[in-house]
Amino acid sequence: MLNSNLLRKLDMQDLMVFVAVYEQSSVTGVSETLCVSQSTVSYCLKKLRTGFEDELFINTRTGMRPTYKATTMYSHVLKVLESINLCHSGVQAFDPTRQAVTFNVCAPEYFELLILPRLLKGFDFADLPVSVNVHKLETDIPADELRDGSLDLVICFGPNFHHNHPDLKSQMLLEDDLVCVFDKRATPPLEPRFSLQSFVERRHVYPTPWTSTTNMVDGWLARQAHRRQIVARSNSYSAALKMITGTDFILTLPRRIQALLTNDAVFSHCEAPNGLPGFTLDMQWSAHTDQDSANTWFREQVVKVCAQQGLL
Repeated sequence: MLNSNLLRKLDMQDLMVFVAVYEQSSVTGVSETLCVSQSTVSYCLKKLRTGFEDELFINTRTGMRPTYKATTMYSHVLKVLESINLCHSGVQAFDPTRQAVTFNVCAPEYFELLILPRLLKGFDFADLPVSVNVHKLETDIPADELRDGSLDLVICFGPNFHHNHPDLKSQMLLEDDLVCVFDKRATPPLEPRFSLQSFVERRHVYPTPWTSTTNMVDGWLARQAHRRQIVARSNSYSAALKMITGTDFILTLPRRIQALLTNDAVFSHCEAPNGLPGFTLDMQWSAHTDQDSANTWFREQVVKVCAQQGLL
């Protein structure tokens, strides 16, 4: 039975509109994707808002942003649509309690620190025989390994940090930006935000979250006709933090990693120079596994963890 009679007025198209708006953040894009008019999309959103007693999506300059309730609903609505498809096709849904399963993921350290621990705790709490093998992300997306099934999922940075493969499916997980970290005893910047000039005059430690010929910071600096002095490169964020301890070096970290790893008694931080762009964390998978129930289930768990931690 349904919790509210208002829910009885919803249909499959309404749920499809919900998922499409959540993923695309654009009413225009949704109408084109679902081949319906914008007025139909608006009508479906009105029914959804009434049925779930929440605004669900807030219209902003950057698109339709989901509310907290919409974020928590997303994975559940996906399951409803998947279940309907399974009823139609007769394919048995993946049940992680039936047998042990291992998922092979190619991902940067960012994923291992921010998402994977919570993902594994969820599997452990539910007593699920699920294992995750993580392979280091290299310069390009390992598309061939996704296609032949050697890898189930790739977690990567975006936008446009890697070569595009049109046959791969993609979904943005979260957005983040960069912040400058330095030893509390070091000479602090004169203002809450580094100027471009003061930023390049300092010496830097560079953590390498993936193997690449360029990176977010130096690529941007090159476009400004500037470069910075890198005194050391590290394989991890934690090692980079140790390298700046007791020095005047600075470290440019993702804001979420800074909040997770830095000790306020040891480190200070300030804003990066104006114009330094942020980034996204995306997941990519093969079109061949798009309807695979195990792969779909695993992707949902990743999205669920992001939603639970308020990362979406």
